Amino acid sequence: MFYLLLVILGVLIFHISTRYSRMGKLVNKIPGPRPIPILGNMLLLNVSSDKLFGVMRELINSYYPILKVWFCTNAMVGLRHPDDIEVILSSQKAIDKSYVYGYLEPWLKTGLLTSTGDKWRARRKILTPAFHFQILKKYMDITSEQGQKMIDALRQKKETVEDIVPMSSTFTLNIICESAMGVALDKIDVKEVKEYKMAIHDMGDVVVQRTVQPYVLDWMMTPLIKLGRMQKNALIVLHKFTDKVLKERRNYHNRTENKYLHELDDNAHDDDSDNVALGRKKRLAMLDLLLLAEKKGLIDEEGIKEEMDTFTFEGHDTTGIALIFILLMLAENKEAQDKAREEVSKMLNSTGGKISQTEIQEFNYLERCIKETLRLYPSVPNVLRHLTEDLQLKNHTLPAGVDVICFLYDVHRDPNFWPDPEKFDPDRFLPENSAGRHPYAYVPFSAGPRNCIGQKFAMMELKSLVARILYNFQLEPIDRSADVKFTTDLVLRPINPIQDVILSNSMIGDYQNANTEESRKLYNLTNKWKMMNILKVLHEKDWAVQMAVITDYLKRDTY
Repeated sequence: MFYLLLVILGVLIFHISTRYSRMGKLVNKIPGPRPIPILGNMLLLNVSSDKLFGVMRELINSYYPILKVWFCTNAMVGLRHPDDIEVILSSQKAIDKSYVYGYLEPWLKTGLLTSTGDKWRARRKILTPAFHFQILKKYMDITSEQGQKMIDALRQKKETVEDIVPMSSTFTLNIICESAMGVALDKIDVKEVKEYKMAIHDMGDVVVQRTVQPYVLDWMMTPLIKLGRMQKNALIVLHKFTDKVLKERRNYHNRTENKYLHELDDNAHDDDSDNVALGRKKRLAMLDLLLLAEKKGLIDEEGIKEEMDTFTFEGHDTTGIALIFILLMLAENKEAQDKAREEVSKMLNSTGGKISQTEIQEFNYLERCIKETLRLYPSVPNVLRHLTEDLQLKNHTLPAGVDVICFLYDVHRDPNFWPDPEKFDPDRFLPENSAGRHPYAYVPFSAGPRNCIGQKFAMMELKSLVARILYNFQLEPIDRSADVKFTTDLVLRPINPIQDVILSNSMIGDYQNANTEESRKLYNLTNKWKMMNILKVLHEKDWAVQMAVITDYLKRDTY
């Protein structure tokens, strides 16, 4: 009993010393839901990941443009005005990541995403050459090959209804593994790849649950509790995957007696693309830069694994999420889809279907479609920082010690900066329409000193993949963006599958050759019904019966 009272007394003292300290007093000047003693706003926010996304949207809209919440004794300030977000993201005083990223350390340790200070600067310096323009040109070969594999896989499918969530994840993971790690996933067991992707989802859930349950301390994360078991099992899968990829790349360099690494070192300052990496076997991978740095004593094996884990996660999951919503937006917006396809087809018809860095630069309308999708659906909806010094916002002082969350998803939909913000309008990004827009009203890759190091690679990859899909297929939506619900995760992850209808060129030809508007309408609807499995019950019936059902559907004017 005495020890229980001692613990309670200690918690009360800590609560008072935090909540009524200088930091607490400054934070409490910021509007927000009323906290209760000790627990803060934890009861409000301790909901399922699926519900938390909606709760946070309600809060940030209720306390626009700034709010504060307390997770026990942890204060967090949320921002959604670009003036305030600019102060945070552009400041050298706010490069430390929030305590929330600490929940990723069992997996990512202190790699580029989670590290700070001198270690972060040193790692960024090592890795920046991997995203040099000349190197990106080499990555185009990998992106093109994987893009063609995706097209071939879609053509072979009997069903033309596609859940684009796993499809996007599969091919973006293939691309990042081969380009960043130098290892093709056909060398990894399919089951292991599937387990790896599931383990990423599980770690995201662990991070979210620990954020809203700050009383779950590190030492409690044992197999004795459900969250601890989930983390342990996920880490086994994630680290096993990384170890296997690293071993494969080391074996390659051992077989070639490190000749490629020596050549890489000799050409480190040579911008001539012909001297950077020659031939298929000699493609520069980010991992090779790390292995070269290891030989120079700049990084050890644990450091290499940190960056491998970081880039494999960030490089595939964020891009995969972006691809999902780009395809959904183009499926829903037929005019934009047709215009983008016309631009792509005109270029690829002249190159025999090949896509190089030159063609990528010419896809201006497609780029605007991608940017508009990233406005509506930023792959990383929030960016979090920890302040080590006071920062002055327009109307409030943020004290040292507080954590800040920048709500990118919400600032991208702020009607004060985006007229009719829910509308998909690629022309928002025409130069004349972008002129004068607040530079921090659109930050899908973050901004400032800790912006996304791979953003040019991501845009190149997305343009290449989407261009190939548009060149070969027509998209029709089954699921609608208005119906998509999100779970709170490390990325903007949908709760349920998102399905598109993917029509091959032959089906498009039949559609375009229909004689009348009514026959085109019937043809399109027929294929939609077949692909949505609505006509399965009529499969044994003759065509007249099927058409009677469809005609009746049309008469009800619900098409």
